[in-house]
Formats: sequence, structure tokens, C-alpha cells
Amino acid sequence: MEETNREAVATAVQRVAGMLQRSDQLDKVEQYRRREARKKTSVEARLKAAIQSQLDGVQTGLRQLHKALCDVKDIQNSLADVSKDWRQSINTIESLKDVKDAVVQHSQLASAVENLKNIFSVPEIVRETHDLIEQGELLQAHRKLMDLECSRDDLMYEQYRMDSKNVHDMNLIRSYFGQVQGLSEELSKQLWMVLQRAMVTVRRDPTMLVSVVRIIEREEKIDRKMLDRKKQTGFIPPGRPKCWKNRMNEVLESTVSARIESTQSETRESDKMWLVRLLEITRKYVLDDLTVVKNLMVQCFPPHYNTFQVFLDLYLKSVSARVQELAAEDLEANEIVSLLTWVLNTYKSVEMMAHPDLQPECDVKQLEPLLPEHVVDDLLGKYLKTFTSNITGWLRKALETDKKDWQKETEPEADQDGYYQTTLPAIVFQMFEQNLQVAAQINETFKEQVLRVCLKQMNSFLVRYREEAISYKEEHLKDRQHPQCYVQYMIAIINNCQTFKESINSLKRKYSQSAEATQNDATIDKLLNEVAREGCQFLLDEVFLDLEHHLNDLLTRKWLTGSHAVDTICVTVEDYFNDFAKIKKPNNQEMTSEAHRRVVVEYLKAIMQKRISFKNADERKDGADRMIKEADQFKFLFRKLSAVRFIALRSFLKKDTDRLCDSIAAIAEVFKLTDPALLYLEVSTLVSKYPDIREEHIVALLAVRGDASREMRQMIIETLNQNKPSSSTVSQPVFRDITVPSNTMTAMTSMAVPKLLK
Repeated sequence: MEETNREAVATAVQRVAGMLQRSDQLDKVEQYRRREARKKTSVEARLKAAIQSQLDGVQTGLRQLHKALCDVKDIQNSLADVSKDWRQSINTIESLKDVKDAVVQHSQLASAVENLKNIFSVPEIVRETHDLIEQGELLQAHRKLMDLECSRDDLMYEQYRMDSKNVHDMNLIRSYFGQVQGLSEELSKQLWMVLQRAMVTVRRDPTMLVSVVRIIEREEKIDRKMLDRKKQTGFIPPGRPKCWKNRMNEVLESTVSARIESTQSETRESDKMWLVRLLEITRKYVLDDLTVVKNLMVQCFPPHYNTFQVFLDLYLKSVSARVQELAAEDLEANEIVSLLTWVLNTYKSVEMMAHPDLQPECDVKQLEPLLPEHVVDDLLGKYLKTFTSNITGWLRKALETDKKDWQKETEPEADQDGYYQTTLPAIVFQMFEQNLQVAAQINETFKEQVLRVCLKQMNSFLVRYREEAISYKEEHLKDRQHPQCYVQYMIAIINNCQTFKESINSLKRKYSQSAEATQNDATIDKLLNEVAREGCQFLLDEVFLDLEHHLNDLLTRKWLTGSHAVDTICVTVEDYFNDFAKIKKPNNQEMTSEAHRRVVVEYLKAIMQKRISFKNADERKDGADRMIKEADQFKFLFRKLSAVRFIALRSFLKKDTDRLCDSIAAIAEVFKLTDPALLYLEVSTLVSKYPDIREEHIVALLAVRGDASREMRQMIIETLNQNKPSSSTVSQPVFRDITVPSNTMTAMTSMAVPKLLK
């Protein structure tokens, strides 16, 4: 107690010290004192209330204990009275033993008298019962059987009561009624036979089924009665309990199981569609049988049997077991899809468990799945693995077939718009479409997985497609006369790329719910663009192989004196582009632009190679006029080609065409200039129009002109070097890929010229 007081004082001192740390707090001492007094009063009040509550509880408990003590004393007194009465009645009980024996004997005699008629007529009743069973009068037969069993059981019970150890008399009774057990078994066989044919019986003779159910119900009632008597006396008649209701459930279960197992009438060897047929027969059996149960059989059973639910569970259990057996077999890919489609979709559709004839008793939302989730996942994984392997083989075969077509001597087919094409895209995407349609029957997630597999395989396929296109070109270059329709089939290859793109986008729109582009999509687009671009390049290479001889004649003495090289170039290009008109957009537009660029570049290369050096002003004028004329020829040709194909882009392409061809005319103006003093201005104009022109190009042009002195060339180069415009913003470079041959530059090594223009 003292320790508690000391702790309280210490705590109080600490609190007061905390309150009075500053001098201005001394004015609030009275306020602090009142506040602490209020707290003290509040705490004391709570303590008093708690103590009072505890006291009230203790008082109540004491009263209840006192009452319990009184009750215990009353019970003790009552038990003493009972004990006294029991001791007094012992002698009375012993004196009534003779009466007890007389009662037992009287009971046995009464039972014997009651069953006397049956006892003497047992053989006759057995024969009648047997005849009734054979005639199908099951209710009457069961009534007689019950009478026989009742007589036997009563006699055996009385014998058991009189002398349970007298085995001889028990066996005598059992032997006399020995045929009764055989009748019971014979009757049960008839019952099970009726139940096995319940679906047929309920349609033809429902009263027979009702009789069977009534017999089973009677036996169940007798079983319960005998079991209750066994608990009281320890006696149970032979053959009890019969448990016919449990046996009935077993028979129904085996019947349903046999019904489901009987659906397989074909094997894979005899019919490729064996599984589809099996599943369809199963669906029909389940739907028809459950409809019969709902409309007819339910009326033959007591309500507490919950007949429809029992049959529903039996059928679903058997179907589940059957489909699990099928899932464990070595199924092919199409069989896996058929099974999963049936299990995941058909099972709960209006074609089966959600059929209007089964509603509302069958709630599909409460149905358990036929296959465990891990089995479904295993089947899906197996299908994807098989599908991946199959589609790889299909694509390889399709490409091999297409490659054989490339060697034909006849042109490829054209679509409705006249564009060349092969059957490859149609074959590939028909395969994809068929498999995606099948996958969509299972579920959305699986459909997306199959689509991803298709696109992934498409990626690998396009790599091989590109390699085969390159190989096709290389084989052609070994002998340009073969294949005969090389150009046409290369056009078809290019067009196929566009068809592939359109088909892929169509598949994604139709079968994918995700609008986001994946890395695989980007890879496919890149590959298709590369195949198409390389195909266009191969075709242009073919054109320029034919033009090579004529391009070599440009800017030569032969050209200056009246060569028709450009006329031939234009005719050849136009002839090729009659075939190139069969190329789809946008590749045909890019093809025309690239052909135009390459023709102009080759022309400019001819200038830079210094095949000719003009000797005088007349040659320069004749050469410049010829260049301007030929630039106009190129301009006319490519305007014509562009106008035929791209009316919507005519103004843009005209500007593009003019810029390329004007580079030839601009160089011609440099050659045509008669006053060397103005040469710097003309070159400056050329450089301002084409900022990508480099120093070696200017040097080569001056060398071809033939009249620029060493000092003039050096002055022009140095001045241009100081005022060179930036070429980084050039939208369409012309001179970037043009190199000046080393032999042209060698002649200028002695010239003191600056480094290349930056």
C-alpha cells in the first residue's frame, strides 16, 4: 500500500512539474486545481459504480447457489424414497415369475394360432407366389411373400424370446420356410429387370413401374421396423435388412451408365467422324431420357425421392466419366476440338441441358463441369502443340506447291481487278480461318491463343517465303530465259504480300478482341514490306539488265552524233511497266517512283563518268540540247506512267517527276553556258537546287564541259565550299548515291582543291 502511495505521489509531482514549467503558468494554478478535482471526482464516481455492479453480481450469484442447494436436497430425498420402494418390490417380482412364463407361453401359442393357416399352407402359397411372379403380378406376389415372411419371422421371434439358444428349433423353422428366401430373390430379379427397362416401361406400362416402387417402399418400411426391433430385443429375421432401395439406386446407376456407354457404334478406323457421332448420340440420349424422366417417370416415384435430380446426377456422372475416358485416349487434333466444343459449349446450351423441355428443373448454372479444369488445359495444350506442328507442315507444303507454279510457262491468275496473284494467300488463310472458326467454338481465350500461334507461324513462314523469292531471282539470273514468266510471277509474289497484309488484318478484326499491335505484328509487317520491296527491286534489276547496253551509250561520242539510246530506254521501260501495271497499290506507285529515280541516277552517273569531254561551244550546245530533250522524254514517260496508275496523286507525282528530270536540265544549262565568266553563277544555281551535290560532282561536270581552266575550277570549288547550303533537309536527294569513278578524279589530283564540300 505504501509503495502504491509513493508511486502516486511521484506521478503527481511529475504532472505538476509538467504543468508549471513556465512562470506565466502560475496564474493558472487555480484553474489546474479545479480541473484535477473534477477528474478525481469523475474517477471516484466510476469506481463506485464498478464496485456496486460487482457487489450486485455477487449477491445474485449467492442467491442462485442457495436455490441450487435446496434443489439438490429435494432430489436426494426423492432418490431415497425410490430406493426404499425398489427394495420393497423385489419380493413381489420374484413371486410373479410363474405369471411371466405363462405370458411368454401364451404369446407363442397365440402367434402359432395366428399363423396356423399359413404354416399348413406354406407349400401352396409358395407355388401361387411363384406363378404370380411369372405372370408379372408383382404386387399380389409381394403380398403373399410378405405373409409368408411375416409368419416365419413371428415364429422365429417367439422362439428367440422363449429360448434364444435353441438353435435346433430355429433351424427347423428356417428349413420349413426355406423356399421363402428363394421367392424373395426371384421377385427382386423381376424388380431389377423392370427398373433396367424403366425408360421403356414408363412409356408402355407406367403402372408396372409404380408397382415396383410400391414394393420397394414396403420393404423399406419393414426393414426399418426390423431394425428398430433388433435394437430392443437383439433379434433380426434372416435376409434383413434387404436394402432394396439402395439396390434400386445401384441398378438405375448401372442402367444409365450402360445407356451412355452404348452410344459408341463406330471406331476411328471405320469412320473418321466417330467421335462427332458418339457425342451427338450421347446428347440425344441424355436429352430424350431426361425429358421422359421429367414428364413421366417423376409421377411414378414418391416426391421425397427427388426423382429428376437423382436421374440428372446419374446421367451427368456417367457422361462425365465417359468424356474423361475419351479425353484420356490418344485423340487427334480435330477430335480434341470436337470433344472440348461439346463439353464446354453444347453441354450447357439449349441443344442439351438448357433445352426448354428440361426447364425449370435443370438449372445449368448449378451444373458441375464434365471435365476437370486441368484435363481441359491438358487437352488445349495438346491441341496447340499438334496444331503448331500441323500448320508448320501445311505452310511448308503450300509454299512448295506455290514454288512449282513459279516455274510454269503460263502467266499466273489475275484477281477481279486484273492484278496477278497465286493461290498461296488463299490457301494459307483458308487454313487459318478454318482453325480459328474451330477454336472460336471452344472459347474466346483459346481462340486468341490459336490466333497468336497462326501469326507466329506466319512470321516464320514469311522468312522462308522471302528466302525462296531471293532464290527464285538468283536462279533466274543464271539463265534469264527461264522461267519464262519470271516477271509475272515476281509480280504475283509482290501482290501476295499485300494480300497477306489485308488477310492478317481481316483475321485480327474478326477473331481478336485486342486492338493493340504486338511485336509479332510489327515483325510480320516488316517482313512483308521487305519481301515486296525486294521483289520490286528484283523487277527493276531485270529492267536495267536490259537497259545496261543502252545506258552505256549515254554521254558518249556515239550519243552526241545521234544515238537512239534514250528512245530505246523509254520504250523498254514503258513495255515493262505494261506488265508492272498488274502490281497492286502502293507497291506499283513505289515501283514507278523508284524506276524514275534509277533512270535519272543512271543518266547522271553517265555524266559523272566523263565518257565525253566537249571540245568546243558547238559540242556543248548540241550535248546540252540533247540532254534537255532527253530529260523531257523521261519527264513525259514517267508522267504518263504515273498518270495512268495514280490519278489521285497526279499533282504530287508531277512535282516529284519534274524535280528529278530537272536535275538533267540544270546540268545541261551548265554545259550550254557560252560565257565562262558566268560559269560560277550557273553552278551556284545548280547547287542551290540540289544541295546534296558534292565537290567531286562539280569537278566532273567541269571536266565534261572541257573549257574550265584550273584556276577557274579552283575558284568555283573554294567559293562554293564557303557558301555551301545544308543538305540535311533535302527531301529527295538526287546526287547522294552517285559516285564519281576514280579514273575521273585522278586527272584532278594535281589541282589544289579543298576537301569535299560539307
